Amino acid sequence: MKQTYLEPWDKNYAAQFSDPRVRLAAGGLLAASGHNMQPWKIRLDPSDPMAFYLYADRSRTTGEVDPYARQMMVSQGTFLEYAAVAGEKEGWSVGIRLFPEGAYDESRLAESMDAKPVAKITLTKAQAKSGPLCDALFLPDTNREAYRPEKLSSAQSAALASLSEGGAASVKVFQDPPDLKKIGEYAMKSAEIEAGVGRVMEESRLIFRANEREKNRFRDGFSVEGQGTSGPMVHVLQGLLTVFPSLNTGDAAAQNFIRSTRTSVGRTPAYAVIVTSENSRAAQVESGRLYSRLVLTGHTLGLAMQPLSQVLEEYPEMRVPYDGFKRDYAPGGGTVQMLFRVGRPEKSVPLSMRRDVADLIVRK
Repeated sequence: MKQTYLEPWDKNYAAQFSDPRVRLAAGGLLAASGHNMQPWKIRLDPSDPMAFYLYADRSRTTGEVDPYARQMMVSQGTFLEYAAVAGEKEGWSVGIRLFPEGAYDESRLAESMDAKPVAKITLTKAQAKSGPLCDALFLPDTNREAYRPEKLSSAQSAALASLSEGGAASVKVFQDPPDLKKIGEYAMKSAEIEAGVGRVMEESRLIFRANEREKNRFRDGFSVEGQGTSGPMVHVLQGLLTVFPSLNTGDAAAQNFIRSTRTSVGRTPAYAVIVTSENSRAAQVESGRLYSRLVLTGHTLGLAMQPLSQVLEEYPEMRVPYDGFKRDYAPGGGTVQMLFRVGRPEKSVPLSMRRDVADLIVRK
């Protein structure tokens, strides 16, 4: 079956669109997002051919694990940074203004997401720049495989740390044994908690795409490739899951999730966190922008990354590890917006599903 869900990864995909705003949105579409839900909507400014607006798509929330839409707002930032890098390649200076029509009404959050844009993006003609970050747009945003045991070099660590200088969000890398042990324990404890919460596991099951037909239909969510399966085994496992869907439900799904987390934790030479001093919507978006810049820069350094979001999820059963991790890694009242693995991967991974950029565009 033709893999239409991979078409946006083609370097010539954006060229089919005459509108530069749509071409930039095609670049933003390749960014990482929470649960790969790609919760983005685009409105082209009808009065300015060089401007468009990004909205959070509330129909793509994962409310069980992200009840306050914090991860969703981080995902808005990942899109904006990828779009900005795509713009550089196209020869545009990309201006980004967050919440141009004011902040959300948190008491009516869903309605505010529909009514108010996250950002206004304005294009100004500039000298085209084609560099390593532009090429990195087309590489997998997440690698869940084992990472090699060697620590990050001082040059690699410094390059990553420099990306947050002067910004609203800061990044810190941890690779000393005590921190590796402590963070690994948090990751395992939170995975065990999540595996035992039925409504959370059901939410994940509903966005799991078991075969090629489902991947082409939905073009978002999870698939067997994201569980570390590659090559011919992808089709074998997809066939089994199609015939026996119970293999990915209940206790089987819970144990697979715990086993996968244990493998990841055991093969991680470094972790990193993104922390903000406040937890405003703008700070959440800026955290996503920083994460995208880290992912793209990491590719140029031979590094891969994988978010470990469970301990940062804000549902009641996760409260104890959430509070503990915040206390340990965001002292002084800050907020840990992201936790992720960093390292040199032992092998490459397949590209993940992406929607058609035309499906992001709305008229209003």
